[in-house]
Amino acid sequence: MMALPLVGHARPASPDDVVVFYNLENLFDTVDSPVTQDTDFTPQGRNKWTGKRLAGKLDAIAGTIIAAGSGEFPILVGVCEIENREVLRLLVEKTSLSRIGYGILHRDSPDPRGIDVALLYRSDGFEVLHTAWFKVCYASDSCPTREILYAKGVLHGLDTLHVLVTHWPSKLSGATKSEPRRMRAATTLRAITDSVFRVNPRANIIVMGDFNDTPDSRPITEGLLGGQDTAGTACLHNLMLPLARRGEGSLKYRAKWELVDLFFVSGNLLNSAEPVYCRPAGVSIFRAPFLLVPDERYLGDKVHRTYMGVRYKGGASDHLPITMRLMFR
Repeated sequence: MMALPLVGHARPASPDDVVVFYNLENLFDTVDSPVTQDTDFTPQGRNKWTGKRLAGKLDAIAGTIIAAGSGEFPILVGVCEIENREVLRLLVEKTSLSRIGYGILHRDSPDPRGIDVALLYRSDGFEVLHTAWFKVCYASDSCPTREILYAKGVLHGLDTLHVLVTHWPSKLSGATKSEPRRMRAATTLRAITDSVFRVNPRANIIVMGDFNDTPDSRPITEGLLGGQDTAGTACLHNLMLPLARRGEGSLKYRAKWELVDLFFVSGNLLNSAEPVYCRPAGVSIFRAPFLLVPDERYLGDKVHRTYMGVRYKGGASDHLPITMRLMFR
């Protein structure tokens, strides 16, 4: 049974809240925008993207988000690969998510395809105090990418959270050639978290996103985490590292599962003496059977994605969502 909405910002009735990150695999509307490269995702385009297909994808995403919350509505849902605010409005107002009333944090980014990051939040439990978007700048602006979303808010009136949502540049041009772009995204993200720590070394920070890199990659180990005093509080911890070491993944490339959708938290969030905290064991990749199909080519299973090339498959996304739990003392 679904959990009832909380009243105001009182201490939550449940001992925990679920946070979800989900790459939504090209969640486009059906309208051809004159300022982005979205022609393929129109009824007349290469993918024959119709209103019926969009509605089906929205319903599948909503059902997945609720299921990832163990039948409850997650307190925060970070998303990427969404075209605009309108598709998010449809998601939170025209699907089963409408029962809770999610707020939306989004703005159009400079990505040429028009895909952005965003944060959905339950306004009955997370009070937004401040938002900002940070551009990832290169020596040349010939390849603009998604901005980094920052949100500061109060969780259930208990403590302040700093939440960042990111989607790093892909390896489409090759892993080595594209690595400097992800390194730049990493150092930009690190500068943001460092600025938060300078104000408050005990800040509660959650970083989530599709990093298009695994936890052992240079952009993560050197760009984002390099030089940290991990014995201190003012640093980030990769909650997904144990899962990666076990060979778990959030998407499948050919025969290999890879973990590129990640959660990082500040040291203070690992302190169970604090009003809000998390346990590393509370993170997971949501591998529900309805999100998977048999992999006839490479054996085992794979994600039931929306498209394979131009072939419509009808799934929710080509990534699995990841989840973490926030606990309350």
